[in-house]
Amino acid sequence: MCSIPPKTPLYQHIKDFIQAHIASGDWPAGSPVPSEAALMAQFVVARMTVNRALRELADQGMVTRIKGSGTVVAQLHKISSRLELRDIHEEILARGHTHSTRVIQVVPLTIDAAAAAVTQLAVGEQVFHSIMVHSENGMPIQYEDRYVNPVLVPHYCHQDFQHITPTHYLLAQTPITAASYILTACLPTASQAKELNITPSAPCLMVLRRTASSGQWASVARLLYPASRYHFEGQFQA
Repeated sequence: MCSIPPKTPLYQHIKDFIQAHIASGDWPAGSPVPSEAALMAQFVVARMTVNRALRELADQGMVTRIKGSGTVVAQLHKISSRLELRDIHEEILARGHTHSTRVIQVVPLTIDAAAAAVTQLAVGEQVFHSIMVHSENGMPIQYEDRYVNPVLVPHYCHQDFQHITPTHYLLAQTPITAASYILTACLPTASQAKELNITPSAPCLMVLRRTASSGQWASVARLLYPASRYHFEGQFQA
């Protein structure tokens, strides 16, 4: 039986318990969440308290409640906006602006030592490699350098990325079950500066984003933003 400290709402302890198991990987996407009866017994609470916890987790996209079958952990692509796995096209549209993409290359590639150091993929591995620049109202705001697993997404090279973003296409093709981010400050290379129409001394923000599907890597993307044109923000509420 769980010991519940005072002052914290009872339903919040149930939410914390479930979220901790999801975050640790103990309960991957599709895993069943304990039944309402089991949670009532474990936390010694009323059904309405358990129901509130599950309802709020469902509203947050963390779990999916299936009538007559119980509750399961949601697929990551269904909660991607909560984890900031966002499509830049949708992000720009949400600001009421116009998004455009200039594709530099989309080609098959064999990982060499230099690429392996950046991506942590194996030397000799076959991948798809795309480079493109995303603009907002005609102003370049993101240089996207992406490696994609051809086993999971075999038709990646044949897409028209002026009309669909890689993020949108990948999320539509394969369920993303894990994602990680690293955010660093850096200077652009000469070619990146040219494509973004900035000077090589202009500070930038680099997001290294990795995604995986059912234990296989799906994509490794390096997303470069001019710091003068872009900022990251988020909200947290306890």
